[in-house]
Amino acid sequence: MFGNIGKIPIIGDLTGSNKNAHLKGNLVLMRKTVLGFDVTSIAGSLMDGLGEFLGRGVTCQLVSSTVVDPNNGNRGKVGQEASLEQWLLHPPPLLAGEDQFRVTFDWEVEKHGVPGAIIVKNNHASEFFLKTITIDDVPGHGPIVFVANSWVYPQYKYRYNRVFFSNDTYLPSQMPAALKPYRDDELRNLRGDDQQGPYQEHDRVYRYDVYNDLGNPDAKNPRPVLGGSKHHPYPRRGRTGRKPTQTDPNSESRLTLTDGDVYVPRDERFGHIKNSDFYGYTIKAFVDGLVPILEGYLLGIEFNSFKDILQLYEGGIKLPDIPALEEFRKQFPLQMVKDLMPAGGDYVLKLPMPKIIKEDKKAWMSDEEFARETLAGVNPLIIRRLTEFPPKSTLDPSKYGDQTSTITEAHIAGSLEGLTVQQALDSNRLYILDHHDHYMPFLIEVNSLNDNFIYATRTLLFLRGDGTLAPVAIEMSLPELRDGITAAKSTVYTPAPPTAGAEAWVWRLAKAYVNVNDYCWHQGISHWLNTHAVMEPFVIATNRQLSVTHPVHRLLLPHYRDTMNINALARQKLINAGGIFEMTVFPRKYAIEISSKVYGSWNFTEQALPDDLIKRGMAVPDPSSPYKVRLLIEDYPYASDGLAVWHAIEQWVTEYLAIYYPNDGVLQADVELQAWWKEAREVGHADLKDEHWWPKMQTVPELVKACTTIIWIASALHAAVNFGQYPYCGYHPNRPSVSRRPMPVPGSDAYKELEKNPEKFFVRSITAQFQAVVGISLLEILSSHSSDEVYLGQRDTKEWTSDAKAQEAFKRFGARLTEIEKRVEAMNKDPRFKNRYSAAQFPYTLLFPNTSDKGDNTGVTAKGIPNSISI
Repeated sequence: MFGNIGKIPIIGDLTGSNKNAHLKGNLVLMRKTVLGFDVTSIAGSLMDGLGEFLGRGVTCQLVSSTVVDPNNGNRGKVGQEASLEQWLLHPPPLLAGEDQFRVTFDWEVEKHGVPGAIIVKNNHASEFFLKTITIDDVPGHGPIVFVANSWVYPQYKYRYNRVFFSNDTYLPSQMPAALKPYRDDELRNLRGDDQQGPYQEHDRVYRYDVYNDLGNPDAKNPRPVLGGSKHHPYPRRGRTGRKPTQTDPNSESRLTLTDGDVYVPRDERFGHIKNSDFYGYTIKAFVDGLVPILEGYLLGIEFNSFKDILQLYEGGIKLPDIPALEEFRKQFPLQMVKDLMPAGGDYVLKLPMPKIIKEDKKAWMSDEEFARETLAGVNPLIIRRLTEFPPKSTLDPSKYGDQTSTITEAHIAGSLEGLTVQQALDSNRLYILDHHDHYMPFLIEVNSLNDNFIYATRTLLFLRGDGTLAPVAIEMSLPELRDGITAAKSTVYTPAPPTAGAEAWVWRLAKAYVNVNDYCWHQGISHWLNTHAVMEPFVIATNRQLSVTHPVHRLLLPHYRDTMNINALARQKLINAGGIFEMTVFPRKYAIEISSKVYGSWNFTEQALPDDLIKRGMAVPDPSSPYKVRLLIEDYPYASDGLAVWHAIEQWVTEYLAIYYPNDGVLQADVELQAWWKEAREVGHADLKDEHWWPKMQTVPELVKACTTIIWIASALHAAVNFGQYPYCGYHPNRPSVSRRPMPVPGSDAYKELEKNPEKFFVRSITAQFQAVVGISLLEILSSHSSDEVYLGQRDTKEWTSDAKAQEAFKRFGARLTEIEKRVEAMNKDPRFKNRYSAAQFPYTLLFPNTSDKGDNTGVTAKGIPNSISI
């Protein structure tokens, strides 16, 4: 029934061999190394060697799980210190790699009992990354594994001992009494509620804060504090404890270029040992080094044709001999940075060919591809079924009047394959990509910014008989002040054949402006807010309230890897005032503020894929389906693959949690679990804590769905909206981030300009060259997989649990994901599924798990579901 039953032997049953007074073990660690070579690391290693020579090395002490020490508050009995053997014979590797050390403990099982925890003291001058400690053979018990995966700093930097528990799993009520004080101490240390900061690199403090560090009031570049008010609600982020700014005591001071990294608890940042962190290093190099150089050269230069844009991939942009470029290459030697700016006679910025134009340079312009990407693109989360015509607005009529759509039946009647609008509605064949209400409230401020001209759009799509969608009308609206309200002034555009000259280009431009809306919603909401930002409170709450020995902690831990780290980097370099996000998307300084308004209606239960699909009208409940829903567009690649992945996650979570929660009563009595859920809701998502839709966490099915949803957000949802960014958006005419001029009106000078040179008019109406180069260069980094990626269905440590039932359930999970891979491959080859493989010859693989693939999948692959939001 429970995962830990049967693990603690009865001392009286031990055989004579148990009287051996020594236990031998093996410790695996990785020493501090930065990019494979670091002077301070080498100096530290020399100091460590001297310390070893003087007897001040790394020591371990076993802690009993069965025998208490009455002289130490009835805590588990602690053994003598045992030093790692032959440290001096293991020189530190120049490249990051594992070292293994033997260790021998003076320990009698009959006297001390079975070890359940271990104290590790680092008396060296530098930190190391401790992976595992394995006791070879404990008499009457067998091997015991302690999984650490933690940075251990010199002992003098801690106020407490570093304690690591065995990989046995315990609910709080099941924890051996000898170990419970150590469990409580560890959680208290991680909460750090008595530590105000500013926190140092070695600190292990998980606390909450609002987003008050995006702007810099001292530099006259403020931004609103997000979180803590009804006007600007937001998820909480990790506290750093930095001092407030001089100008505004409610805003946190920002780091300078020389201050190092934003604080996150050390185990949330793997450091440069992990290749995944190389991408974070690349982002910093790109933002701090390359962007200023490009700005000085490219700002104000325009593309004149699609050929100019293709030159980015086919030849590159030649830059003059700028001394700062060579200095940049020396300062940031990472290979990806070198690839962006290779050496040579002329410096050339050359990017890889995005998949959307790799096989066909013009397929992106078609109506078919435009519509297909609403179902199988980088943002397939917005399309919904239309249930009333014309579409209505949800904006407050006292502020915005009646903003019902101006699209009429006459606009679309000829595109419905003989159906009336009502017949199309009744047969579930009309759909909408609706960004009207999203942006209308912000357009007056946004359009007051230089070089910006943005519309709020509604796009109607018709489901044709062959299962594909076709756009049938685009409504573009601007705010117009009338009698004290902000009304809408709208124009409707309908498809024009590709041979229709200027009219065809006007229609292409309308589609481009729709994609401007969709691109920015994707980046700010679908991607940043709905994955990165909403996940961080769960990371913090889990570390504060659930012991590492808790089954839910073990379940969720892989799905938190590096999330706080990448979010901290984003706050410092990407979503901050004047950062890359504001630099490259149309809302600019209002971008993250808009996401705050959207978060006010965020609903945890609707993040579950089946619930989201039902809410958008893309599916209906169906008890006979294994997924409990039926898609109304059968060939909806994101939803089709997503439901298969969701179901596999749900089955895994159900089987795993059943091991530890046989009934609702056990769950209700779990004090750590209840504290975790209460804190995640009431502190981590404090601005929404009173909403009725949060699960009460009183039943096992509620826990299953909550954990499934968390894993879904961190893995599959993030993969769907992240790893297609460069493949789809790397060619910015397909997904522009900015529109800069009004739609041309027949008879106007702009229309004549369009007729004269339509390509030039088009490319100069969307994202400018400097914005495009910076934006798509960053997208290449963000869309890349690291060589040590850990995918859904995989664990970075095979001994993650000692529970055989849990291990078997996890194997079944992996097998299901492998079957999903086969299913995706087969569907992508099936000509019946036209939305999976377009004229661009770019199949949908963003929800291909990639668990079974053993090949080289580093870089931009447009497939694979990593466990966590790590980039």
